[in-house]
Amino acid sequence: MTTYETMPFHLETERLTLRPWAESDAAEFRALLAERGKGTRTVEHIRTSIAELLTATADTGIALLPVQRRDEGDFIGYCGLIIGRSTLEEPEIAYELFRHAHGRGYATEAAGAVLDAAAATGRKRLWSTVGSWNTPSLRVLEKLGFERDHVSMEDNGEVVWLTRSLP
Repeated sequence: MTTYETMPFHLETERLTLRPWAESDAAEFRALLAERGKGTRTVEHIRTSIAELLTATADTGIALLPVQRRDEGDFIGYCGLIIGRSTLEEPEIAYELFRHAHGRGYATEAAGAVLDAAAATGRKRLWSTVGSWNTPSLRVLEKLGFERDHVSMEDNGEVVWLTRSLP
């Protein structure tokens, strides 16, 4: 089995900072998840989710990280690597931003930093899975060099699987 370096957990881009989760992120993380329109979880549930994310990071060496705008200092979403539908050897890149942050290139910028971090671990390939209806996310992934691999049907609809080789 190949051993990978731990992913850097503090990433900075021109406009963004990606950093580890803190308990103080719970209210904003809750609001972000509520934008999905599938109900609102309790703050206690979100704090448990954050603890689980931190445990997963410690166990796997990869992370889903909160994204903040550097100048404003506000939480606008998350981006990082997860096992998701894939494996630790070839994890998925995942991101979600508040609607008010859409259309400004933040997802592409954050995901580009995560791609560099993933390459630094020694990994050779990443996956992403996106609902076929999510045209903006598919555009972000195409900008980052991801290519469609296949489509699957799941309970919540059609899912596009994309992959990207790392240098």
